[in-house]
Amino acid sequence: MRVSIVILPEARWSVARHWWKLAEELQFHTAWTYDHLTWRSFQDEAWFGATTTLAAAAIETQTIRIGTLVATPNFRHPVTFAKEVMGLDDLSGGRFTLGLGSGGTGFDAHALGQAPWSMAERTSRFHEFMSHLDTLLRQPASSLHGEHYQASDARSVPGCIQQPRVPFAVSAFGPRGIAAAVKLGQSWITTGPDGLAEASRQVQLVRSACEAAGRPFDDLERHYVSGPCEAERWLDSVESFTDLAGQAAAFGITDIVLHRPRATEPFAGKIHILEAIADRFNSR
Repeated sequence: MRVSIVILPEARWSVARHWWKLAEELQFHTAWTYDHLTWRSFQDEAWFGATTTLAAAAIETQTIRIGTLVATPNFRHPVTFAKEVMGLDDLSGGRFTLGLGSGGTGFDAHALGQAPWSMAERTSRFHEFMSHLDTLLRQPASSLHGEHYQASDARSVPGCIQQPRVPFAVSAFGPRGIAAAVKLGQSWITTGPDGLAEASRQVQLVRSACEAAGRPFDDLERHYVSGPCEAERWLDSVESFTDLAGQAAAFGITDIVLHRPRATEPFAGKIHILEAIADRFNSR
């Protein structure tokens, strides 16, 4: 079982630098950050952009992977975003993972002035967005003719360090999204808002989708993001984490993603427990 961490982009870099360096020192596999314009209770509080945060983290660190959890079409165009992705891959020396999802209905879903999209439109845009990014990041020049996004001879030179492109980690919960994760992703992500029981059912969908696509199940990393299910106390103690991680591993989860403990909710917790978990699991 690998353990990763989410660091919210909520502090000026003079403070946040320490968090990213500590994540590397504690040997977490990946340090993710949320890709939003703002998020939930932070609407009137400090919140920085994901790509600038990850650019700074890429330069500040040496070994830990970094990534978006997750980027969505809500406020992005695939052509301009592909340039940013290529840049993050370069700055990190090939340590960047692109987390992708369909997005929700929060503040940044309509921050650019558009009416909030229906679930059907979000899904349609997401699949096209991901497909276009796959194309743009694989070849030096691309023209796109989609329902939602177009481009004429868009350039992606010199390309990604990681070949044939940066890995995709796809957040998906239903059959269609999971099929897309199996087709284009190197990893699958679930937040399991109703906990491990729900994630267990989703893993069975992943197994079925892999079988249908002729892809080995173990070829796809499977990430469980802790936190949304308040009944699961991942950071109460090392023993609590060990028990929950064991349950997740038993039905096929390969990676647990924790949130950096904060002094207040959301994700309130004690940093010494996180350090103890890292000492037990990350030093193996």
